[in-house]
Amino acid sequence: MPEDFANAWRIKRLDRGWSTLLARNGSEIRVRNIGKDVAVGDYVTIDIDSERVEEILPRRSALIRRASFEGARATPHVVAANIDTVFLLHAASSGVNPRRLERELILAFDSGAIPVVLLTKSDAVTEEIISEQTEVVRVVAPDVPVHGLSSRELNTLGVLAQYTANGETIALLGASGVGKSTLVNALVGSRVQSVGEVREGDQRGRHTTVAVDLIELPTGGWLIDTPGLRAVSLWTSGHGIEKAFADVFRLSEDCRFRDCKHADEPGCAVSDAIGDGRLTQARLTSMERLIAEEATLEDEQREKEKATDKRGVRKVR
Repeated sequence: MPEDFANAWRIKRLDRGWSTLLARNGSEIRVRNIGKDVAVGDYVTIDIDSERVEEILPRRSALIRRASFEGARATPHVVAANIDTVFLLHAASSGVNPRRLERELILAFDSGAIPVVLLTKSDAVTEEIISEQTEVVRVVAPDVPVHGLSSRELNTLGVLAQYTANGETIALLGASGVGKSTLVNALVGSRVQSVGEVREGDQRGRHTTVAVDLIELPTGGWLIDTPGLRAVSLWTSGHGIEKAFADVFRLSEDCRFRDCKHADEPGCAVSDAIGDGRLTQARLTSMERLIAEEATLEDEQREKEKATDKRGVRKVR
């Protein structure tokens, strides 16, 4: 816990309007969080008399996605707060989905934390496949660390210790069945998360995590597990898209025209890169779709704000 938050509590778990809080000395307390947009990992102060969260202290990072519940139009959902590293899990046994990884990278970069890709279930495939999947990651995220590992082979997990050596907090993000719960149990050294059965055909499991938990690691540091995300819904991006597609943005700096659409314009460095194989058309198309998706979300936000302002005016009158 940061020294300037010495008297704060950290949110360990959320349950229907209640927060389980953790103090510096390890003691726990449950208080109400009604009216507060809290997240696991937040540092908060509490009102002891009314047993409720009083203030959410400034976040140094936050993993935010678009809320998926009904009626959540243009509404953010903070998945985890005050994290240092986001582990993006992809099962080597079923392969890396480049388009999903791009979305996860945007979420991670926008959070303010550092993304790291983990190729899980490496024991189910050959070294050659691990190398192939690593190359898929390199194409999408050339500057992001990537590790192949297996929760069944504990010697492969040692590489992860560097990310929590100084008490840092890591968060796990991935689709259902990529082995997040199994990894949590392996890192903690006990069965803290239940694990679904794995299908024989594709080695996919059923994700069993239904809540977000802050878990202390025996080797130091903290871990936040999250439920498997069937779809990675983005929130408005700060610089996440630019960082996730840094290769495309670097190329675009050499285009003849500043407003180049990378279509039929002369002197387009991006089109040239696609022509000679340095960049794929699929990656450029994916980036353009994500930029359009962000623009649509920003329009929805503005419409929502206008509607809120109009309701406020009517109330004053």
